[in-house]
Amino acid sequence: MWGWGSVRQALQNPVRIVPLTLLAAIGVGTAVMMLPVSRRAGHGAPFLIALDTATSSVCTAGLDLVETSTYWSGFGHVAITVLTQLGGFGIMAMALLLLLTVSRELGLRNRLVLQAEGAGIGIGETRRTLLRIATTMLIWESAIAVMMAGRLWLHYHYPLGRAAWFGVFHGVQAFNNSGFTLFESWDRFIGDPWMCLPPTIGVIIGSLGFPVLFELRHTWRRHERWSVHTRLTVWGSLILLVVGFLSILLLEWSNSRTLGRQDVPTKLLASFVQGTIPRSGGFNTFEYGDVREETSAIVTALMFIGGGSASTAGGIKVTTFFLLAYVIWAEVRGEPDVVMGHRRIASVTQRQALTIALLGVALVSSAALLMMGLTSNVRFYRALFEVTSAFSTAGIATDITPTLPQPVQYLLIILLFVGRVGTIAAASALALRTRHRLYRYPEERPIVG
Repeated sequence: MWGWGSVRQALQNPVRIVPLTLLAAIGVGTAVMMLPVSRRAGHGAPFLIALDTATSSVCTAGLDLVETSTYWSGFGHVAITVLTQLGGFGIMAMALLLLLTVSRELGLRNRLVLQAEGAGIGIGETRRTLLRIATTMLIWESAIAVMMAGRLWLHYHYPLGRAAWFGVFHGVQAFNNSGFTLFESWDRFIGDPWMCLPPTIGVIIGSLGFPVLFELRHTWRRHERWSVHTRLTVWGSLILLVVGFLSILLLEWSNSRTLGRQDVPTKLLASFVQGTIPRSGGFNTFEYGDVREETSAIVTALMFIGGGSASTAGGIKVTTFFLLAYVIWAEVRGEPDVVMGHRRIASVTQRQALTIALLGVALVSSAALLMMGLTSNVRFYRALFEVTSAFSTAGIATDITPTLPQPVQYLLIILLFVGRVGTIAAASALALRTRHRLYRYPEERPIVG
């Protein structure tokens, strides 16, 4: 049995605080979404739908089982906005807490190195950094809100108040990499850059992570001074943006259900948007259930990789993926060390990246097989798409998501939570458990390959 001493001990461990805090927020959010005032019909939402909406909001996913614009009331929309904002800020704040906790456990020398490589996040600057995170979020969300509200008011003739609210709602959703929307469909905006680009840019900025944003603020013109983390995140993100854009453009160019009937400018715009959003955004200007199987596979991979560390994006993170790519490249070339930007990557960091990536692969693969066992007519690539969307908190729902049986929907909710806190907690736990032995065993090399 757990006593107060056990609870107090759990709360003293920052790695345990992350899931406990998010669980508490999800519990409160579920209770709020079950209130009659939260739903348009005048009576409370069922527990499953309320739990899914609260979890998607707090975990900044936007994977909803109902139509947000018509199912929830104005109060419900405000509740979703507040939960998403608190979830996004809380995730980045807790990532900061864990970063500083890990730095304290590394000793003075490594702490100073981490400070030098950590975008100016100094020891003892927690309050100042939290204020900078909140300010950055509000600035970008406000910019997105103003652009979208102006377009809805001036071009689509929305009343000013309604246009402003829609702008605020989607500004919060975009920067926090969540996918809730007050529009019944984004399809009608597929060729409108003023409606598509602001939230897409918000998704990109929000997915970089606050350490990268803070470092770019001071050194954006001098990339040679970027830390290894910033280099991996920025250049890795650019590579994934290009891959996503070209993949959607080439594979869906002639698909009549997605881009085939659009003109060339619209195809280019939609390809950029839909090649970016899977990184963890959740908006879509065409249905992902209509894409080709090859496109679905690439989108699944993009979702699995996700965005930057200490950001509102999910996935195993860009740094993890490209760090492993450097490990493979160094091994292929026969290099004794993994080097980037005149810096040698520690072997313990390489093992941590490999552990996180393999655990992610095992989780989504097992979940896809379990989903297929709980359903009767879902193919593996569709099941893998659904579970990866949940694990990465991308929140991209296809046409089969609301029709899945309840056990599968609960499975997706669990994946939302695990995917949101899992990589953060796992990386921090691995770093905190690093031990230095006073002895080493004799080396032996088993046959590999």
